[in-house]
Amino acid sequence: MEFLTADWLGTPLWFWLAFIGIVIALTVFDLGILHKEDREMGIAESLKLSVFYIAIAMAFGAWVWAQKGADLGMKYYTGYFIEKALSIDNVFVISLIFTFFAIPPKYQYRALLWGILAVIVLRGAMIAAGAALVQEAYWVLYIFAAFLIFTGVKMFFAGDHDPDVAKNPVVRWISSHMRVTPQLHDQHFFVKVPDDKTGKLVTAVTPLFVALVVINLADLVFAVDSVPAIFAITTDTFIVYTSNIMAILGLRALYFALSAMVHRFYYLKYALAAVLVFIGSKIFVSDFVMGGAKFPPVLSLAVTFGLIAAGVAYSLWQTRHGEDAAPQLPHTDLRP
Repeated sequence: MEFLTADWLGTPLWFWLAFIGIVIALTVFDLGILHKEDREMGIAESLKLSVFYIAIAMAFGAWVWAQKGADLGMKYYTGYFIEKALSIDNVFVISLIFTFFAIPPKYQYRALLWGILAVIVLRGAMIAAGAALVQEAYWVLYIFAAFLIFTGVKMFFAGDHDPDVAKNPVVRWISSHMRVTPQLHDQHFFVKVPDDKTGKLVTAVTPLFVALVVINLADLVFAVDSVPAIFAITTDTFIVYTSNIMAILGLRALYFALSAMVHRFYYLKYALAAVLVFIGSKIFVSDFVMGGAKFPPVLSLAVTFGLIAAGVAYSLWQTRHGEDAAPQLPHTDLRP
């Protein structure tokens, strides 16, 4: 059993196997027991399940703290909070995608589950590539840091607009190169339909499949921000990956609660912009102001958590009188 203690990407193999085991167990429990049948999830159930996933993430962080030390433990929590906060933007875009393709709520959870399983693989590939780049050339971190600062500043001044799903090049490509059924077929991604010319049964994709593809590609876009952000906190591949995935795992549960009240978090984007600028800046501060000394992880965690908490609190306070209290976002007609 010596192979279990073998080093893989800077961490003993059994750490990775334990994490993968937790992800598989949660997925089986969620899909095989809690949601064996397709049904709409209510806000109360969504919040309860979200608390469960957050508790699992916090407990896993405590285990990381105990096994790998306080330094990496705090960096895990910092990465988790950043990814969790950034996922609120994901919720808004996912909601737009489901609306555009007219996906009923009872089928959304299954689509989110398969989407998150794909994200686990895609994020792993992106993080592995990022880790390889940083290991080969430390200066890549400066590029990540500069990109985070640029993105944060851009978020401060960017206007609000809904993405136009109809003009998405992937949607256009699938529509022109694959058979897409005009209506849903329950929870199925692929169905057999008669060919218009020959009458023979051929395979076609459903709108649920197209929505799944677009959601996964949207996550890749979001990962362009979140992956450099966590690498700016730590280059430990295990911490980078587990903090990201733990935050994403609970997204499908949190989605149904947040999608109903996403307008209440209007001002959170400014807090997230400040977090990205702070995370990017501390790389330069650490290397050029502090003479290469480590930026205190406890201070990094405190500032990150404080900014996010302030953004949430201010948003909820400003919109306490209802949706009309928040600035009105321009609306795009999402009907096909």
